Amino acid sequence: MSSANETTADSHSPARANGTFCPQTLRKFVLVAAILASALGFIDGSILAIAMPALRADLGASLAQAQWISNAYALTLSALILVGGAAGDRFGLRRAFVIGIALFVAASLACALAPDPAILIAFRAIQGIGAAIMVPGSLAVIAKAYPKKERGRAIGIWAAASALTTALGPVLGGFVLSTFGNGVWRAIFAINLPLGLISIYLLLAKVPADKPTEKRSLDLGGAALATLAFGLLAYGLTAMNAEGAGLMSGPAIVAGMVLLVVFIFYEHRRRDPMIDLGLFRIRAFAGANLATFFLYFALSANLFYLPMLLIAGWRLSEAEVGFIFVPLSASIALLSGPVGQWSDRIGPRFPIASGSMVVAVAFAGLALLTHFGIHDFWIGTFPLMALMGLGMAQVVSPLSTAVMTSVEDKDTGAASGINNAVSRVGGLIAVAAMGSLAAWVYARMTGNAAGVPGFGEPPASGLAANIEAARIAASDSAFAAVAAVTALLCVLSSLTAWFTVPGQASPWPQKTNDEQD
Repeated sequence: MSSANETTADSHSPARANGTFCPQTLRKFVLVAAILASALGFIDGSILAIAMPALRADLGASLAQAQWISNAYALTLSALILVGGAAGDRFGLRRAFVIGIALFVAASLACALAPDPAILIAFRAIQGIGAAIMVPGSLAVIAKAYPKKERGRAIGIWAAASALTTALGPVLGGFVLSTFGNGVWRAIFAINLPLGLISIYLLLAKVPADKPTEKRSLDLGGAALATLAFGLLAYGLTAMNAEGAGLMSGPAIVAGMVLLVVFIFYEHRRRDPMIDLGLFRIRAFAGANLATFFLYFALSANLFYLPMLLIAGWRLSEAEVGFIFVPLSASIALLSGPVGQWSDRIGPRFPIASGSMVVAVAFAGLALLTHFGIHDFWIGTFPLMALMGLGMAQVVSPLSTAVMTSVEDKDTGAASGINNAVSRVGGLIAVAAMGSLAAWVYARMTGNAAGVPGFGEPPASGLAANIEAARIAASDSAFAAVAAVTALLCVLSSLTAWFTVPGQASPWPQKTNDEQD
């Protein structure tokens, strides 16, 4: 089949003339396949946060296991995404993209059938490997299939569709969970099967094969070291959890830090490293990535633990809680274009710094709201999430600009990949560390009293009134601690951007002499 497709591609000279591998009549299939594949990752991540209380109730998963259901996926994705992107150059984008989708879909089906948390965690890790190949491939295959003059419009359609699926996924998933009960969480993973199969069909039957562009070897040694280092760090932070093996926390964190140092030395000495460490000598690049780590740490922690609080703590329905993701996606979809133009005019420093501060205000508001036990979703929680969405919309496009413009043109692909990996590592560490903080505060508030469910664990019906009151108060305090810490990290992100990212002194357009007269 591959040779037939290559013959088809070679027979269309306009495609080759435009520097693409795909003739114009077939490019729409590339776009549809990329949109569907992207939807797999976006829907899977956002709906899982809504479904986590139901999943825990159905499988009897502890908080530490819930953290690893998220982090097993985040670990392999964040550690391997740079290798996954390079695989497209090494073996051909279409081939690597199809392999990534197939692995993701197969692991998703296994997740849907998982009988216990341990098996679910194992297949979530495999799912992350598939995503590490699939995620960078979705945008890269569009860029390679479309000529430059059409590429911006195609990527815009892809981005808009991705934002739409990210916004609607949790809403529809929440509605299904509320309607059909806890066991239906398995359908969240099963829905990946038809979407993935359609993508694979379009890519194999309608899209010609592209030729590999590079023959360099993949940095599998670096990927293995990164996986072990970040895995041990995440394990150590999770083990601090009141439900975890606390004695193993310190040794695991130390071992993770040692392996991280080994990874840095390994990458420094390798001819074709997974990460070009020399880029971090550039002040603006290093600062933008540090700001990214702080900001996405904060965002990931809140988006993972807030649904637990609302569903398991406040007993809100999944259908209602699903709406907390809408402002973020809608704001980014609607405002990224205008904010990007604003950033081009004044430089990315002010948009990133001010947007991060807006997110800090939103998370500080959540901390105060939960600290004082104000349980009003639509008047309290939802407006603060909308404010957070506006702040993130102010940051996303300028942050990408800051990363890409801080390096030479030949390094923009590597810079973008590193920034993507940094944001995902931030999320990985956030879920591990903030879960332990939440569990510690919760246990301290409840005194580990018998009969009190764990943090984020759906309570059984008929709890005694005093236990129910203690559970709710402890849940509020636990999340308030998480929100307060993440608000401070957003302030750090703002300050980091302000002192490292370039930008004009004034954030507002300057008047000309004629206008002043």
